[in-house]
Amino acid sequence: MLFRHKLPTLMALITLLGAGLFNTAYAQEPLPVVATFSILGDMVENIGGDAVEVTTMVGRNGDTHVYQPTPTDAKAVKRASLMFTNGLEFEGWLERLAEAAEFDGTTVVTTDGLDVIAMEEHGDEHDDDHEGEKHEEDEHHEGDHEGEKHEEDEHHDGDHEDEKHEEDEHHDDEHSDAEGHDDENGHHDHHHGEFDPHGWLSLQNAIVYVDNITEALAKAMPDKASLFYQNRAAYLGKADSLNQEIKSRIAALPESARTIVTSHDAFQYFGREYGLTFLAPQGLSTESEASAKDVAELIEQIRDESIAAVFVENVADPRLLEQIARETGSAIGGKLFPGALSESDGPANTYLELMRHNATTIVDALSESKL
Repeated sequence: MLFRHKLPTLMALITLLGAGLFNTAYAQEPLPVVATFSILGDMVENIGGDAVEVTTMVGRNGDTHVYQPTPTDAKAVKRASLMFTNGLEFEGWLERLAEAAEFDGTTVVTTDGLDVIAMEEHGDEHDDDHEGEKHEEDEHHEGDHEGEKHEEDEHHDGDHEDEKHEEDEHHDDEHSDAEGHDDENGHHDHHHGEFDPHGWLSLQNAIVYVDNITEALAKAMPDKASLFYQNRAAYLGKADSLNQEIKSRIAALPESARTIVTSHDAFQYFGREYGLTFLAPQGLSTESEASAKDVAELIEQIRDESIAAVFVENVADPRLLEQIARETGSAIGGKLFPGALSESDGPANTYLELMRHNATTIVDALSESKL
C-alpha cells in the first residue's frame, strides 16, 4: 500500500523535473557560429562564452593560406547563424565553400574598419600615404590605387588574366579554392591581394576585431548583449595591459637591433605598432615562392646590417630560413606564430599568449644579439 501511494507522486516529480531540465536546456542552447581560423575562433569564444558554440575551420598550427575545406566544414557552415571571417582576401577558399554549403546566415568580416596596410608588392600603387586609409567592407577604396577597386569577398582580375569566369559572377570567385588551394592554372591566391590581411598582429587592431565580433553577437542574441559587452571590456582590458608591456620591452631595444627576418611577410602590423622592421624571403602568403634573386639580396642585407637572428614560423617550412641562417652566420632566434595558435599546451595557445610569445621571443633574441 505504501508503494502504491508513493508511485504517482514519484512519477509526477520525474515529469516535473524532466520538463524543467528540458526548458533549461532549450533556453541555454548556444548559438552555432563558425570562425575561419584559430586566432579568430579564440576571440569569438572569449566574447561569446557559453552563449555560443564555435566551430573553427583552420585549427591550431594550421595554415589558412593553403587550407582545403572539408565536408565537415561545409556541414558546420550550413548550420551556422554567423560566420566570422578575417576578410582582406585572407580566406581565398571561403566564398565557394559558403556557396557549396548553401550558407544563409550572416557573414561578419572582422577587419571591417581596420586601418589597413597597402601592399608594396604592387609597386607604385602602394605608398605611405595609404597608412591612414580606412578599410570598410563591401565598399570601394580610392587614393593612390589608381584604377583599382577593392571589394571584400572579390578578387581583382588584374593579376589573374589567364583565369576565365562566368558572367554575372564575382571576379575570380575566390579562385575555386573550396576544391584546393591551387586552381587548374596553378595560380596562388594570397600574394596578389591589395592589402595585408594579417591585421591581428597588433593588439591595437584587436579592438577592431573584438568590436566587430561583439556587435555581431549582440545583434544576433539581444538578450545576451550585456554579457557580450562585459566580456569585451574584460578581454580588451587584458589586451591593453599586454600591449603596454610589449611596448615597454621593445622600447628598450637600441635602434640598431630592430630589424627582424621571418619566413613570410606577415608581421608588418606588428612592425608598425611597435617600431620594428620585418624582412622576409616570401611574400604575404606561405604559398608564394622566394626567387633566387630575392634570397641573395636578403642574405646580402643581413650581412650588411649585421642582423644576428632570423625567426622560423609554425605555419611555414623552416628550411629556407635555416639555409639563410647558415649562409649568413645568423642564429635561429626562435619560432614565431603569425597566423595560427599553437597546440593547446604550447606557448601560443590563445591569441593573447600568441602575442606575448612573439614579442618575448623577438625581444629576447635581439637583446642577446647585442650583448
